Amino acid sequence: MEPGGEREQQQRELRRQAAEYYQRHEVPQRLEEALNATYPLRPADLYGHLANYFSKYSKPPVICKLVGKKVLDGVGRPTLEVEVFCTVKNNEKRICSTVIPSHADIFENALPEASDADEKERNDSIKTALEWVNESVNAILKDMQPTDQCKIDKLLGEYFTKKVEEEEERKKTEKQEQETEISIPTCVSSSPAAVQAGKKKASKIEKPIPPMEPIEPPFCGSIAIAGISLAVAKTGATVNHTPLYLHIAWLKHDQDLPKEMTLPRPMVTLLSCGKSSPGKVKLMKEVMLIPPTGLTVKQGIERILDIQKEMMWLLEPACKASSPQLADSKKGSARNTGKKAPPPVLKRISHLGCLTTGFDTLEQPLVLVQTACRNIGLELGIDVYVAINCAAHELMDYTKGKYETLTGTLKSPEELVDMYVDLINKYPFIIALVDPLRKEDCQQWNNICNVLGSKCYLIAENASKIISNLVINQNIQVPKCSGLIVQYTNQTTVTDLIELTRILDGQRHITTLGSPDGESSDDSLVDLAVGLGARFIKLGGLSRGERVTKYNRLLAIEEELAKNGALRSAEYLEFVDFAEETELDALPPTEQGQMLPQSVQPPLAEG
Repeated sequence: MEPGGEREQQQRELRRQAAEYYQRHEVPQRLEEALNATYPLRPADLYGHLANYFSKYSKPPVICKLVGKKVLDGVGRPTLEVEVFCTVKNNEKRICSTVIPSHADIFENALPEASDADEKERNDSIKTALEWVNESVNAILKDMQPTDQCKIDKLLGEYFTKKVEEEEERKKTEKQEQETEISIPTCVSSSPAAVQAGKKKASKIEKPIPPMEPIEPPFCGSIAIAGISLAVAKTGATVNHTPLYLHIAWLKHDQDLPKEMTLPRPMVTLLSCGKSSPGKVKLMKEVMLIPPTGLTVKQGIERILDIQKEMMWLLEPACKASSPQLADSKKGSARNTGKKAPPPVLKRISHLGCLTTGFDTLEQPLVLVQTACRNIGLELGIDVYVAINCAAHELMDYTKGKYETLTGTLKSPEELVDMYVDLINKYPFIIALVDPLRKEDCQQWNNICNVLGSKCYLIAENASKIISNLVINQNIQVPKCSGLIVQYTNQTTVTDLIELTRILDGQRHITTLGSPDGESSDDSLVDLAVGLGARFIKLGGLSRGERVTKYNRLLAIEEELAKNGALRSAEYLEFVDFAEETELDALPPTEQGQMLPQSVQPPLAEG
């Protein structure tokens, strides 16, 4: 055969193969349908319209790679960012990223040795997390669809379990090799003097307190699991052209979106006067304001901003007294002449985004907030409510078995419960206490719930950290309480979080999504709270960019839901009468259905 004839035969064979290929994929039919549908519309951007038309026939995006990066959180500490790249229409494309907040609590008065050890542990954890993201997990998730959240989270859980087992085996082997060299440390020194001192200290304890449960440090690298899972959820929402909060609600409700959604009420931190504050008060790590349910989130935040500005003016004389130069600069100020002027800039804003200041009595910060409200025509308990994060676990003096509520003032767990009862009776506008006791004080949790459960929420945050294991073991013992503050960190996955909120909903616990101390500028926490249907969201104060960006996200979601007619009014604040619930539990099962525990609304009017 001549060369020209051979080339012609090859071309005919190629045309036949091409026709067969296009027919197999129904290209001629699709082209005809597209052209017939396009001509009547005569779009200005013809090829853009055709591109959109054919995009529905393209394959769904799949994960092609994960990229982990070491970045800084809101207080300058290292944390993890996870980026997700997908193959979209045959091209590699970066879809989204997420930054996970650091896990450890921040202690401003920590010893240098403790800070150095924490920094080393954090750096080691981030280094391990980067290896997981960029290498092993990268290969596991390659070519998976980001919308398969449950399947991906299951693989992440299996991977994490394997790593934990490997580490336990390594430690076991290491212990066997060095068994003769290992000495088990005791709580009290073995020297006679130390033993005698320990006996003297122990004799001062009026009643033995439950010992502190061993602190389980975060598993090295575990932050990668939370980072990957959330990044995949954001990617799934992006490829579905859906906001993250709707995607989370879609996952929680088994792919059946609710017609209306309720926004969580924000707990806005106004003051910090806890253990590291300059005054005598140690009990109030956060004094928070909660807007009434009658207001939108926007109206509530605006009201709290007004209270904050007025409170800052009330604190100005204290600034003048401590600084004569500041006092002179304020003579003839707009505040005194009746003209509007911006409030003074406060020098001490904590990492929580609020003012850190000192007080000598528990009543002083409450009276300050009360006065600020009264000055602008608001009434606590009607126009706004107060919540207090007691952070009791930070206040226990284990040598004396008591809580140091004020400098030099010690109270046993029983006395602390009595103090809370007096405080709530005196200031009924307090509707929530967070971590009023350690999680080990189970009997006192029962007592305070029975006495105050019908008057305010009793919420566990640090006392509920063990709750993350509920997904695996629902028989885990947790303190009796109104609800829990859940933080998304470490090895938690989005699927775990969804399952956990389902469990809490079934137990009539309120769910609060909380922002940890080492927060980042990522605002995904707000979408999680909205999508999961949390009752409250605890984001810190209205200062610092990493805090404010989340409030702005909450406002944007509220505006979007209202625009789409999908915003449901917030539920009224209702408290559970635990004393009646205890009576119910004591009844035979056949009689329990005839006497259900009642929910109690605040006796004060809503705004």
